[in-house]
Amino acid sequence: MVYKYADSSDADVLIEIYNSAFHDDFIRYGECPAYGRSREDMEQSIQDFPKIIAYEQDKAIGVISYKQEAPGKYYIGCLAVIKDMQGCGIGTQLMNHFMSEHPDWNELTLVTPKDNERNIKFYTGRFGFDIVGEEDDGKVTVLWFKLSR
Repeated sequence: MVYKYADSSDADVLIEIYNSAFHDDFIRYGECPAYGRSREDMEQSIQDFPKIIAYEQDKAIGVISYKQEAPGKYYIGCLAVIKDMQGCGIGTQLMNHFMSEHPDWNELTLVTPKDNERNIKFYTGRFGFDIVGEEDDGKVTVLWFKLSR
């Protein structure tokens, strides 16, 4: 797997990844902020949330986006893997790569839908995140996760 930090020239590639990864959420909830973004929105997102794209054999297959909120404290804005590669360990590799690229991390936070058992199991079981809160986000109830070391 090869990793690349995204720049504005990657906006179309990122839109493809997000649309593939979040299509089911869009259908399920009738909304999904990561689905159906315009090129302009994605270019702004790249500025606001640095993104690391994962490639396999020159094909973009996943991305992790984040924002540093304070020294050692990061918010994971998105972890997305194209639909046909989900369940193959790509998300795990992206999280591990992110943590190795940011060895200063001492706290990671993120949100995911409360009814997405696969995501909950991934974050709590594979990485040891704790669920620390719950809130309504539009039509979706989300859980807040935190991992500290």
